[in-house]
Amino acid sequence: MQLLSHADTLAAADLQLPNDADPMAQNLDGVQTIELHFPSFTDGRAFSQALMLRRRCGFTGDIRATGDVLVDQLSQMQRCGFSSAVLRADQSLEKARELLAHFSGFYQGDVTQPQPLFAR
Repeated sequence: MQLLSHADTLAAADLQLPNDADPMAQNLDGVQTIELHFPSFTDGRAFSQALMLRRRCGFTGDIRATGDVLVDQLSQMQRCGFSSAVLRADQSLEKARELLAHFSGFYQGDVTQPQPLFAR
C-alpha cells in the first residue's frame, strides 16, 4: 500500500466517490484512480465500496483513501482493496509503515488473498 502524507501533492483522481455513492452504478471505462472518502473514522462505508469495486466490478487501478484516515485503519483498508491512503495530518507515516509490516499474513481470505489460510 502506498502511504501519503496529508501535505503530499497528488495527481487528481479520475473518479471521486462520496461514501454514499453506489460503486456498481459507475462507468469505470478509462478510470485509473478512484478516490473514496472517509468523512470520519467511524464511517466505514468506503470499506464496502472498495470491496465492491475490486470483487464485483473487477477494478484493478488505484483505490485511494482520503479524509479522516488513521493508521489504525490501514491494515483493514489494504485487505478491502485500497492501494493507497492519504493519512490525516496528525498521523505518522513511520507508524503507518510499521503497522503495515507488523502482520505477515491473515487466517481469513481477503481481496489480495481470497483463499483462507487452511485452504492454501
